[in-house]
Amino acid sequence: MRLPEDAPIIAVPMCVKFLHGQNFHTVGEKYLTAVIEGAGGYPLSFPALGPVLAPETFVAQVDGILFTGSPSNVAVHHYEGVPDRADSPQDPGRDAITLPLIRAAVAAGVPILCICRGFQELNVALGGTLDTHVHVSEGRLDHRAPEKSDYDDIYQPRHKISMAKGSELERILGKQETEVNSVHWQGIERLADGLKIEARAPDGVIEAVSLRERDGFCLGVQWHPEYRAMENDDSVALFKAFGEAARRRRKQRLEAASAQRHVKVISGKNAGPTAA
Repeated sequence: MRLPEDAPIIAVPMCVKFLHGQNFHTVGEKYLTAVIEGAGGYPLSFPALGPVLAPETFVAQVDGILFTGSPSNVAVHHYEGVPDRADSPQDPGRDAITLPLIRAAVAAGVPILCICRGFQELNVALGGTLDTHVHVSEGRLDHRAPEKSDYDDIYQPRHKISMAKGSELERILGKQETEVNSVHWQGIERLADGLKIEARAPDGVIEAVSLRERDGFCLGVQWHPEYRAMENDDSVALFKAFGEAARRRRKQRLEAASAQRHVKVISGKNAGPTAA
């Protein structure tokens, strides 16, 4: 698949992996493929270098941001949570860039799609908290991935979700109920004030959220729609909606840049002679 030259630019923040004695910045290929094939955008990998990269400057240059899943978890000190399990994988480099980047994207109206860890980052970035052990909470299902399985089995549908009536997710998928995969230990405990619930699992666990007050696209999902995205009708619809929002953003961004250049040209022509 070859993308057109005017395809939107969709940023994909990376994770930090310590390999062979040094840090590598990485992102799963399935996310990049979903951006290209599902959203029709150019994926732009964004390194997890924390405050070195100003989020406000970066969001002004892109048309959308995909916050991916990851084996790591958001560190509990970011939401004053209870101690996590001893073997909980951590990625402070990713925390340092994704949390402020979400806040900058929301403020700037940049379309964002948040998946699994990204879904949890969205809640934490806006002031919510996480349950680090969903499966041991009373009345909850075990949402973790099945052990000793291949990826095709891991990402099979595991449970239903019910969408809130009139929700954005219901509009995108065209139905009120569907089935999703489930590979997460953690979930939302206290919902951030700025978010609203889009869908829940049968045990009440929040599976999708969006912003309460925003005209643009901002959606977080706890499952993994990116895995073999083009083979799943729900995933196709979700990434298509994200891509359409990014294309609208690109058009607005380019029109604003063109208008600014025009003003500068006019101002230059009307400028008087420079004093010696």
